[in-house]
Parts: sequence; structure tokens; C-alpha cells
Amino acid sequence: MRMVGSGRLVGAGLLTLTMLAGCAKPGELVLSDGVGITAVRTACPAVGIPDYTGDITTFRSPAAGATADNIDVVAAMTNVRPTCNESGDKVYSQASFDVLARRTDTRGARRVELPYFVTVLRGGSAVVSKRVGTVVLDFADGQERARASAQAGAYIDRAEATLPAEIRERITRERRAGDQEAAVDPMTEPEVRAALARASFELLVGFHLTDAQLGYNATR
Repeated sequence: MRMVGSGRLVGAGLLTLTMLAGCAKPGELVLSDGVGITAVRTACPAVGIPDYTGDITTFRSPAAGATADNIDVVAAMTNVRPTCNESGDKVYSQASFDVLARRTDTRGARRVELPYFVTVLRGGSAVVSKRVGTVVLDFADGQERARASAQAGAYIDRAEATLPAEIRERITRERRAGDQEAAVDPMTEPEVRAALARASFELLVGFHLTDAQLGYNATR
């Protein structure tokens, strides 16, 4: 797999996400009794595909326009499977996925290379890293459909993905009924919300689309 640095799709991370679990095991913080919230937090990032980037359509002749009779190949990213190793100072998150493709002209054997991106987003908007790879699909002569698999991963600093001790204590502090602070949900406090955002990471994968391809996906 060829990987190169890129920053063109910064905006894609700001779109609505189809999110998958970042890590299966219990994590560093459990929010439950006393604060009115039940959730498990880990240092592993959530994994997802930004809207409109999970599909790609190529056309035989760009000059002929984005019409149905000009479609060459249509492909979709599916079956995204996250794994995460958070045992060290650097958390390694990986997303494996399949690509299902269909071509309109089945004459002859053909190899199609489609670019995809993997980016790490912090706090919902800050791009930490961005790389681009290529998934290769091989069509046999007369074959309409092809399938390929690929994977993408990235490292995240564990310290940056961990809440400060003071914020952890504020969230998990035992509260008794009748206490003034018991009536205030710590998750609504600006400092707590800001700390949670800074410690929240996402690993996003999707096709590395041109502006025209992204616009086509958003409007079809």
C-alpha cells in the first residue's frame, strides 16, 4: 500500500460521521451513578467514515459530464472493522475495510486503483494527521464486480487522549443528595466540556475524492 501525506480533505472531517466503536474493552473512565450519565471512555479513538466519502464514482469521459450513461466504475467502502492497542504511550488505532466495485464495461481484464484517506481528528475539528493510500481492484475478463480489502492506521499520543486528573476527579466525585453541587451536571461545565473535547480523537477513513466527486455524492 502506497501512503503519502496530504491535507486536501480537511473539510471532510467536519461532515456528519457514521461512527463505529473505537475500542471493545472497558477504558480509563466510567461515568455512572451520581452524575446521571452512563458511558465508557477509552484512549482509543472512535472510527468512522465521513458522510459522502464512503462511495466513489468515476466516469469514462470527464468532458461528457456526470451522467448515468457515462459512468465507468462505482465503488463503496463497507465492513469497517476497528482495532486498537492502547497498552503503550502511543495508542495505535487501525481500521480494516472492504471495497465493493462494479464496472459498466466488462470487456477485458482490468485493474482499477482508487485513492482513500485516513485522518486523525481531535476535538471534532482539528486535523492531527492525514495520509492517502490506494486500494487495488482487479476485474477479470467479463467480470462486472470486484472486491478488495485494505487497512489504515495511525498513532495517537496517549497523554493527549487522557483526561487531566483534576477533570477526572470533578466528573467522578461522589455527590450526595441535597448538596449544592449535586444539582449541577459536571458534563455541562465549560472547563469539563473543553477538556473532553481536547482528549477526544477520531480515526476517519473514506475515499480521497475530488471536489467534483464529493459534490456528486452530496447531490445525487
